[in-house]
Amino acid sequence: MMEWASKRSVIRMNGDKFRRFVKAPPRNYSMVIMFTALQPQRQCGVCRQADEEFQVLANSWRYSSAFTNKVFFASVDFDEGSDVFQMLNMNSAPTFLHFPSKGKPRRSDTYELQVRGFAAEQLARWVADRTDVQIRVIRPPNYAGPLLLGFLLAVIGGLAYLRRHNLEFLFNKNVWAFSALCFVLIMTSGQMWNHIRGPPYAHKNPSTGQVSYIHGSSQAQFVAETHIVLLFNAAVTMGMVLLCEAATSDMDIGKRKIMCVAGIGLVMLFFSWLLSIFRAKYHGYPYSFLMS
Repeated sequence: MMEWASKRSVIRMNGDKFRRFVKAPPRNYSMVIMFTALQPQRQCGVCRQADEEFQVLANSWRYSSAFTNKVFFASVDFDEGSDVFQMLNMNSAPTFLHFPSKGKPRRSDTYELQVRGFAAEQLARWVADRTDVQIRVIRPPNYAGPLLLGFLLAVIGGLAYLRRHNLEFLFNKNVWAFSALCFVLIMTSGQMWNHIRGPPYAHKNPSTGQVSYIHGSSQAQFVAETHIVLLFNAAVTMGMVLLCEAATSDMDIGKRKIMCVAGIGLVMLFFSWLLSIFRAKYHGYPYSFLMS
């Protein structure tokens, strides 16, 4: 195992290797295995994202000064080890399992992917709980963030320079109100939770092929879900703005009526959709509005 780990941080296993090095006792090491389906025909985008995070975790352990033979990381691809999937009665991917050095895996040895997400940091905490091995996650440098920030500052600086003789736009309350509103919508939709937990974009049922964009639990969410909530909240906000404008503007009565009807429609429709999402996540929620 040490020889394999010296070549690859994540050891690739098929059915024979799994039965020989994981299922067959005795073992003096634990195994953390990702069961996945990475072949293009499987169309598992979540598997590729989870695999990247799993590689980060395994590399952080393999190249740390504390590396020992106490725990190894491995992967079993469905197309290379379908018999292992059948052996474990597994019908979804990706799935992370811990096989302790002594005894059989318990329920807590199955990683709660839908709740915790697949970020390497979350996986490291789970591994520490199961094996007492502390892994400091070290990611390769990512220059996309600093480059984007530098580009944004350059654009703002360029605009300020071009408008250096007329900086009244900096004191425009509408500009600051719009900026603050965008920030609030992003934060209230759950983007910070996504950044911390690293959930999948959506979930595809491997049996039926159905894609779920809304997580069925109140303790987790998908990235797509936050985008949907953001758009619905923005639509409700737009409806409220139209209603305020219809009540306070100096336009003719016909245009104000149109704005009023459009505002009411936006608020009723998208607020009803928000309630339907809330009911789907909080089962038994008694209230609804238009949508059942």
